[in-house]
Amino acid sequence: MSQLKLGFVGLGIMGTPMAGHLIAAGHTVFISTRSKVPDELAKSAAIVCTSPAEVASQADIIITMVPDTPDVEKVLFGEHGIASGLTKGKIVVDMSSISPIETKVFAQKINALGCEYLDAPVSGGQLGAKGATLTIMVGGSEATFAKVKPVFELMGKNITLVGGNGAGQVTKVANQIIVALNIEAVAEALVFASKAGADPAKVREALMGGFASSKILEVHGERMIKRTFDPGFRIELHQKDLNLALSSAKALGVSLPNTASAQELFNSCSAYGGKAWDHSAMVKALEKMANFEIGQKV
Repeated sequence: MSQLKLGFVGLGIMGTPMAGHLIAAGHTVFISTRSKVPDELAKSAAIVCTSPAEVASQADIIITMVPDTPDVEKVLFGEHGIASGLTKGKIVVDMSSISPIETKVFAQKINALGCEYLDAPVSGGQLGAKGATLTIMVGGSEATFAKVKPVFELMGKNITLVGGNGAGQVTKVANQIIVALNIEAVAEALVFASKAGADPAKVREALMGGFASSKILEVHGERMIKRTFDPGFRIELHQKDLNLALSSAKALGVSLPNTASAQELFNSCSAYGGKAWDHSAMVKALEKMANFEIGQKV
């Protein structure tokens, strides 16, 4: 792949390693973030810009990775936003996890400027970002996807064009429903087994060899047992994603009863001061209801 001029806006726990992979591949990368540029990027070959607009004026493909829908809107269309630095033919790629409905609006506005837009949210968390093993779910045109795919391949492994603009975000919302419900199932099972007197670590080991085996049981089951709840993926971010699921479902006339239950468990954790806990800490809400902590002696 020839050297590209890439932009990256949003350098949090996900964006920093993702941008780092682009720099390591030898591309010219223009970066901007609302807080201090992380040291590892400040000391790299990246070119630090004063605003998203400056990034957009310099790069041909501009990637955004920020927390929520209002953040994307501000980065794109606010004062000194990306839109003000675009010229025809450039590509904007939003890799944040945001509203599918608003994504379509953002895409239309970028298209009206003569530019292309992809929504490309990711799954895999901080570990996936660091290891360049993210799952990337893309919405947009086939032609634009083909242009950007070599860039995606520097950050992820399972890369799928799902459909038009918004389809990537719909897929990410579906992903977050499945992840939340699996965390809840693993948490219930381990709380039950532990309070019944079984060794939760041995229970998890046994279940990993059967039909109940899953990535959630493997990774988050271990977190629940070892009590390692540093994120990872913060509860407050999963709450945001489930809010997107529930609000979109309401608009569609779809019932998501178990998603709503999972959200209530996250809300309970948040009430205990756990917004910044890893989402596997949902188990703490179930432990409160059981008056029993996994690993506690019966």
